[in-house]
Amino acid sequence: MNTSFDENFLKNLLNRLEIKENLSSENTARQPVHVVYGGADKFKFDISAKLGKIALKTIELHADNYQKFFDVLDIPHTTASEQIYNRIIDKLKSEPVEDFRIDFEDGYGIRKNDEEDLSAETAARETAKAFKEKTLPPFFGFRIKPLTDDFKERAVRTFDIFLTTLLKETNGKLPDNFLITLPKITHPKQVSVFVELLNNFEKIHSLPEGFIKFEMMIESPEVILNKKGEYTIPSLIEASQGRCFAAHFGVYDYTSALGISASHQSLEHPAAVFARDIMQIAFADSGIFLSDGATNILPVPHFKKDNLTEEEKRINREKIFNAWRIAFKDINNSLKSGFYQGWDLHPAQLPVRYAAVYSFFHNEFESSAKRLKGFIDKAAQVSLSGTTFDDAASAQALLNFFIRGYNCGAFNEDDIKKTGLSLEELKTKSFLKILELRQER
Repeated sequence: MNTSFDENFLKNLLNRLEIKENLSSENTARQPVHVVYGGADKFKFDISAKLGKIALKTIELHADNYQKFFDVLDIPHTTASEQIYNRIIDKLKSEPVEDFRIDFEDGYGIRKNDEEDLSAETAARETAKAFKEKTLPPFFGFRIKPLTDDFKERAVRTFDIFLTTLLKETNGKLPDNFLITLPKITHPKQVSVFVELLNNFEKIHSLPEGFIKFEMMIESPEVILNKKGEYTIPSLIEASQGRCFAAHFGVYDYTSALGISASHQSLEHPAAVFARDIMQIAFADSGIFLSDGATNILPVPHFKKDNLTEEEKRINREKIFNAWRIAFKDINNSLKSGFYQGWDLHPAQLPVRYAAVYSFFHNEFESSAKRLKGFIDKAAQVSLSGTTFDDAASAQALLNFFIRGYNCGAFNEDDIKKTGLSLEELKTKSFLKILELRQER
């Protein structure tokens, strides 16, 4: 064959293409499917159970079987429909809330300093009681006010009172998956100052360095694109020094800041879609989870009196169903866009959250299971031939799909076995580890 390139030249040139890539851009730790926000003045130790009871009462009153519920949400009936509905009910009974955030910001408002001091102390004691009685959800925390000129002193004081009181009540222990939410970030300095605050607090209370994690809220246009035309999120990630667990999109503050009128502020607005696209790109491979915002059309009845007429009952039912449909559509769009977590603001939204999440995972189950099994079979073959399997990242992404589905209750052990995996293999959370275990057998 006639060629032009020198062999050594080509070898040296192509060696420069050996790029080390992460196996997966996804964090395999558990991510909650939602976060429920509640005002700090109303927080009680048994809040999760109470929210679950309200959610169950709502669905039992308005959609007490899968046909009614799925028809409202326009979910096609399949052989798995009744099973999915029963799993939703079981979830609302056993673990209705996966993540809860005591809110000292928008859900609490601006109050006198003495009043917020008392709320912080009282909420911390209720948290300690929940911690002792094991009534906390798997993820839990609180949101302070923003570190802006107007609120920075108040934010830090609430942070200090709440955490100091909580540690005193629990003999220096914090709940698992404890998170603090930092809202309305406008500059990386706010993140770096908050990290320094956390470092100092941990030293004072002899906590391991980096123990307290936080979440950042992306709800200001300047953290999507600053005045110099630069993307700000990479600077926020760097300033977080590995402490950031998740980034949440604040759709209503963000769209409001752009001058979009209230009636057009929604997760579907093109401005919101653009911001979330930038978030996905900027946070890729960071190990930081992404959460979408809330649907603010709440499923609450119009008439709230006893002895309703049939017409009043119909109006209430339609109002709740309309809110359910909007929330279901929003959650589905988020899931399809790769946002596996969102916000819920009312307990009657919980049935729809799990309906959307569970139906999403079940709709993708057959095709994903077939693809994953194909990856495992192919990887086993190339291992036997001594070559390298180069699709491990895609296989890990599929494995992560089943990890997410199992963690939230959409899948059970029998479902996992249908993929050709054992539950033990799934819990390794690593495609390569599964291959190693199988080669050892």
